[in-house]
Amino acid sequence: MTSRNRLLDKAVIGILALSLAGCATEALKQAPAAPDQPWKPASRKNGPAHKADDRDFSVPANPELALVSNPVSINTQKTYGLADLIDLAQRSNPSTRNAWEKARQAALAVGMTEATMVPIITANVIGGVQKTTTPVDVPLLGERNINTTLKGVTPALALQWLVFDFGQRAALRDAAKQVSFAANVGFNAMHQKLIFDVTRTYYEYCAAVSGTRIAEQTLRNSKAVLAAVEAKLKEGTTTTVELALAKQQVAQAELRLVKATGQQQTAYQALLTAMGVNATLNIKVDGSLNRPLPVKFDGVTQSMLETALAQRPDVIASYAALKASKFATKAAEAEFMPKVFVAGTLASTSNSFNAGSLPTIGNQTSGMGILVGATVPLYDGGLRAAQLRNAQSTERAAAETFRQVQLDAVAEIVLAANALKTALAANKAAGVLVQTSATAFDAALEAYRNGLGTITTVNETNNALLDARLAHTDAQAAALIGAANLAFFTGALTSSSKLPGL
Repeated sequence: MTSRNRLLDKAVIGILALSLAGCATEALKQAPAAPDQPWKPASRKNGPAHKADDRDFSVPANPELALVSNPVSINTQKTYGLADLIDLAQRSNPSTRNAWEKARQAALAVGMTEATMVPIITANVIGGVQKTTTPVDVPLLGERNINTTLKGVTPALALQWLVFDFGQRAALRDAAKQVSFAANVGFNAMHQKLIFDVTRTYYEYCAAVSGTRIAEQTLRNSKAVLAAVEAKLKEGTTTTVELALAKQQVAQAELRLVKATGQQQTAYQALLTAMGVNATLNIKVDGSLNRPLPVKFDGVTQSMLETALAQRPDVIASYAALKASKFATKAAEAEFMPKVFVAGTLASTSNSFNAGSLPTIGNQTSGMGILVGATVPLYDGGLRAAQLRNAQSTERAAAETFRQVQLDAVAEIVLAANALKTALAANKAAGVLVQTSATAFDAALEAYRNGLGTITTVNETNNALLDARLAHTDAQAAALIGAANLAFFTGALTSSSKLPGL
């Protein structure tokens, strides 16, 4: 009878295993049926079939995803200057918040490595009941069953402590500290980049606003020219050809204004994107370019380069990564050395035993012990050697990466300095061009009104004045961006108060 029960148990277990295997393969129904057939949610699969939906690769909409969260409140009635926009961006940009979380994770990693240096104490409780039925042949009485029950609880405290490991844990801790330091530097670097991105897009927006104003002024100039032509036409001192040319100039000015308005809106969206806020946000921005610029810039000096390399976040973070790789190499070297550990236990056992109708037998025991041991790795198939060589290779690569970061930093600073010098020179030249172009337009218009010029000359000077004003606006914005760019690449753009021109 016992053998039949065992066979029955094995059969049940086998059937259950086959059933579970079948259920696992059934999960394939949750995936797309073919590489060229769309995946459909269960609700659509069970619904009525539509031939038009056989090639529809849409996904189920989730209304909760349509709600864009905003971590800070925004006053839409306030007029925001550059410093206000930077402050708003620093409080709401997802990139800076992600960098903050990464810095916190790196700091917790240091704590976890330090926790490996202290003993580990665990509490364990084991308890249970075991019942046994044993058939016994009793003379004259036949087969009888003896029932036994064993109950017991064993609480225990266990201590594990790695006492000495030839500095492996210390090396891992120091490596984690360097990684944490680099993450903190990266957090500040992310804010510096955010300040520069907002500054750059803000000046580009200001240039677009100025472009719109210039287009509006050009339209007013064109209408003034048209009015002069119409006045002369009434006097009979001009022709319909000049009237057509004047109207053409007005139409071109209106088209320029439409394009300038679109460019201004595009620049505004780029500014919101750089800030990390909702693109549908409508705030008032002070779009003025009236900011002082340095009259002269002498270029890069050795002192500037040394100061920049000492304070640039990417250089500092790269050097921290190099130091972390050195500590990782030390940890890999310590893996070849013995480890000394201490272990201890403190336990107490309480149990009771009952057999048939006999009285219950109770028992309580306790024990404790302390062990000191050492482990020495002998053979691992070359695993530790490969890990050491990998750590050494990583260290060498980190050294070359650090050197490359230094070289790139110097190149970026030199290029930024050259760009600033060019932008300042262009801004100065464009200012002179605006003055001469305005004088030429005023003179041409006045001459035409007095019958001494042609409409063609007036239109040409008007277009030249437009181009000069746009060039001056672009040069001024480029100079402001160039100054911020140089401050960013030298590691000096650390807050809105450090912005050039403020």
